Amino acid sequence: MNAAWIAKLKKDRFLYLLLLPGLLYFLVFKYAPMWGVLISFQNFQPFLGFWKSEWIGFTHFENFFAHPDFFRLLRNTLILGFYDLIFFFPAPIIIALLLNEIRLAYFKRWIQTLIYVPHFISMVIVASMTYVFLTTQDGLVNEIIFNLTGKKINFLADPSWFRPMIILQIMWKETGWGTIIFLAALASVDVEQYEAAIVDGASRFQRLIHITLPAISSVIVILLILRLGNFLDTGFEQIFLMTNSLNRTVADVFDTYVYFVGITQGAFSYSTAIGLFKSLVGIVLIYGSNWLAKRFGQEGIY
Repeated sequence: MNAAWIAKLKKDRFLYLLLLPGLLYFLVFKYAPMWGVLISFQNFQPFLGFWKSEWIGFTHFENFFAHPDFFRLLRNTLILGFYDLIFFFPAPIIIALLLNEIRLAYFKRWIQTLIYVPHFISMVIVASMTYVFLTTQDGLVNEIIFNLTGKKINFLADPSWFRPMIILQIMWKETGWGTIIFLAALASVDVEQYEAAIVDGASRFQRLIHITLPAISSVIVILLILRLGNFLDTGFEQIFLMTNSLNRTVADVFDTYVYFVGITQGAFSYSTAIGLFKSLVGIVLIYGSNWLAKRFGQEGIY
């Protein structure tokens, strides 16, 4: 071991000690369980254990791709993923840009606090609130619609309303919290650039286009790449809570399917194969989007 490296380790030993809990967390809860994906190539039987269960190769993957529900699950998952990218991903950016234009510090902090609060509300509470507001039995929204039109809309059971409900829930709950990173990036923009632009007669919109957005473009690209890595992760808890027998045709996604097949039916190997498929798709999307980002002159994530 290099003597200079040992000397540096001794000098910064307390910093490395602070790093230790984070490393242990990832080793124990993230990396160590990864060997479990191998059961996707087995006919895993809990009473036989990992070493004695039969190895069957890619059979579970073949069965999954040939399953009648595969394309329905894929379509539902992709649609929700695209909705997330189109509607939710830009929302924190827009809100951060709007907040950045507020010059009254007290009012700005008050607005930030107000939009941060939903992040700390459990998704169970959000689903309950949605039910209370949208139910046809004395729901506030339906009562207003009934008073205006004489009709009620069954938002909770109508499949056409399921996806808008999911995206609106996410936007209400997480948009404010997502602005934190973008506001931090905006705080690092050189004020002298704005002052010079004002002297040159640039309007507020021109300053936004030519100074603000280019300054945070690298942050936007990095977060977009990371979001694409989770493109097929629609979130189990929210979907599960909002699913019922009437909207299941559009509500079933990979995450809920893994739960029903793996937990309730005990098909551990089959559900693990589905999870591995999702992970591989995420890796491909991350590498592909990172390559495209570099081709267009951005830094990327590596």
